[in-house]
Amino acid sequence: MDLAEILFPAKCLDCGREGCYICNSCLSKVHAARLFCPMCDKPAVDGFTHARCLKKYGLDGETSFWRYEGVVRKALLALKYKFAYKIANELVTASFGLCKERQAFMPKNAIIVPLPLYIRRENWRGFNQSEILCSQLAKFMNLRIVNNLLIRTKNVVSQTKLSKDKRAQNVRGVFSINPKFSKEVNNSVIIFDDVYTTGATMKEAAKTLKRFGIKQVWGLTMAS
Repeated sequence: MDLAEILFPAKCLDCGREGCYICNSCLSKVHAARLFCPMCDKPAVDGFTHARCLKKYGLDGETSFWRYEGVVRKALLALKYKFAYKIANELVTASFGLCKERQAFMPKNAIIVPLPLYIRRENWRGFNQSEILCSQLAKFMNLRIVNNLLIRTKNVVSQTKLSKDKRAQNVRGVFSINPKFSKEVNNSVIIFDDVYTTGATMKEAAKTLKRFGIKQVWGLTMAS
């Protein structure tokens, strides 16, 4: 038994039922995420950015699997703040149906890139929760994962309590492209993060990738 199992024995994070972290009963109470334009936040067919909202360096679309509620919210918080690695496997497995359904909307032959943490923060935490989730999703989606295409060059204050405008300002210029990659990396990239709130971090990453020469950039998160 490893440390995660000792600290977080396999009990549903919502109802406490033994045997798993995400039980089917609690998962059935969580709604699928709505599909919206990532630029204006209004409903959009299949998560594509509205034609009127498209920007040269903006996201071409965004999709999430779940609403940020119930046992999914608790699982993401536990994974992010309580160091419970094995929750990631259950969360990705639970998302299999939505994953297959919504992958149909996203770019074909894309690579998937998890959003990086600032190096000191990742060293302190010991892992990047988005990278762990992304590595498992990549297998489900049959996508090539590129973990270090993006580098986070600045450590900024937490986005949690900031307004939408302040969030955008807070993450401005925080990403750069890993210099070991050439322009031939891929024409399409799916950026992955655990949760989509205002999309400020995702949009900043998209801007960095498109300035590098990537033609199409989508966002993907577990919940929004």
